[in-house]
Amino acid sequence: MLRYQVRGDNIEITPAIRDYIETKVAKLERYFSNELNANVYANAKVRKNGEQKIEITVPLKGLTLRAEEVNSDLYAAVDLTVDKLERQIRKHKTRINRRSREKGSINHDLLTNELESYEEEKHEFVKIKKIPANLMSKDEAILQMELLGHDFFVFLDEDTNEFSVIYKRKDGQYGALELER
Repeated sequence: MLRYQVRGDNIEITPAIRDYIETKVAKLERYFSNELNANVYANAKVRKNGEQKIEITVPLKGLTLRAEEVNSDLYAAVDLTVDKLERQIRKHKTRINRRSREKGSINHDLLTNELESYEEEKHEFVKIKKIPANLMSKDEAILQMELLGHDFFVFLDEDTNEFSVIYKRKDGQYGALELER
């Protein structure tokens, strides 16, 4: 069963919008053989230029599906976002199917169930880099990140004395990740 949390930033989420999002996302359940037990987080925003952005996140066991889309029509943005989520699911299932074929046997029920109990793939690291734990402010970290030409920067935050990550968002703004214990 999918549980929905639909929020709006600068937009009122009407029952029609909520129903449309729930109906569209519910179609993704056909990709799961077992009863799906997950939360769906949908966030609709109206940008300054009038365009509407929809973000949908579906955290599953071992896998998080997430997509976002911007369009002048909120309903079209929902359609495009759900299409992206569907492509992610199909791509993941293809990867599982291919891995299963390489092992020599195909069990379609197992493949469908494996999406929910996804085992991490073994990734090969091509480079491991040690970085100094420099104590600095977020502004200093942004400056350092820009000087290095990176999209993110790990540092020891002088305000919290904890490790943090500063990153550059797609919209050109900055974001911060702070560890939670």
